[in-house]
Amino acid sequence: MRELKAPVPPWGLAVTAILSVQLGSALSVNLIDTVGPAGTAWLRLSMGAVILLIIGRPPLRSIRRRDVLPLLGLGITTGVMTIGFLAAVEHIPLGTAVAIEFLGPLTVAAVRSHNRKALAWPALALAGVVLLTQPWQGDFNFTGVAWAAMAACGWGVYILLTQRLGDRFTGIGSLTITVPIAALAAAAVGIPQAAGHLTLDVLAAAAGLAILLPVLPFALEMLALRRMTPAAFGTLMALEPAVGVLLGLLILHQQPSAVQVVGIVLVVLAGAAAQRGGRRLRKEEQASPADLDFVG
Repeated sequence: MRELKAPVPPWGLAVTAILSVQLGSALSVNLIDTVGPAGTAWLRLSMGAVILLIIGRPPLRSIRRRDVLPLLGLGITTGVMTIGFLAAVEHIPLGTAVAIEFLGPLTVAAVRSHNRKALAWPALALAGVVLLTQPWQGDFNFTGVAWAAMAACGWGVYILLTQRLGDRFTGIGSLTITVPIAALAAAAVGIPQAAGHLTLDVLAAAAGLAILLPVLPFALEMLALRRMTPAAFGTLMALEPAVGVLLGLLILHQQPSAVQVVGIVLVVLAGAAAQRGGRRLRKEEQASPADLDFVG
């Protein structure tokens, strides 16, 4: 198929993808109030799976025996970390949840860089998270932080599994396999939460959220990466926590304090610096951008 040349610059596509991811997360809050975080995760993943299967075809004939466990692990991890993130958003501000979750891929990138100096960036981001969560305050929400930490661990494991699969299942092919598995994994706790609350309005909202994440961001990220380096793309992705704070303010009216603003700046700086200073991964080690930004 002949590729259309988009008039939008690649950084514009990447930023739009970030906005789509965080907008989907912010708008999920209303659905969480109705069907719970696990119910929201199950519905969103299920609708996303349907959409992806309509526009793509799972490469089932390409699956080898040694691919089965990593693919299952990838799908299950997706379901678990999606539930974890949405459960975190139920208890703590969106920007804080995104910042904590961001520690997962940032730590993986630092450890895999084989450079001790790179470990300074997760440490800097952790300092920012401490300023965001302010554990010295009486209203510290341990439950929300714990859910976000689980999502961060899940995102880190997700990246490692994706890198293990390498280029065998990239782009839409990998998503048409792993997202349905993720929906099935989330169904175990999602269906009980959502039972009795499923209406046409709820299903329509879930379908709309599924378009915002992962379908639209994946397409935009794929177009962006064709015209920019992975390092530049990763630097832009470091803006996600800041965008989460902004949309949390505009949509959810979550007002950050001055200390929390400093915290989010530290997280963004750590993410950008890690991309600038880290080594470029070999082709077989690189994860699909859609995989790296799927959660949320």
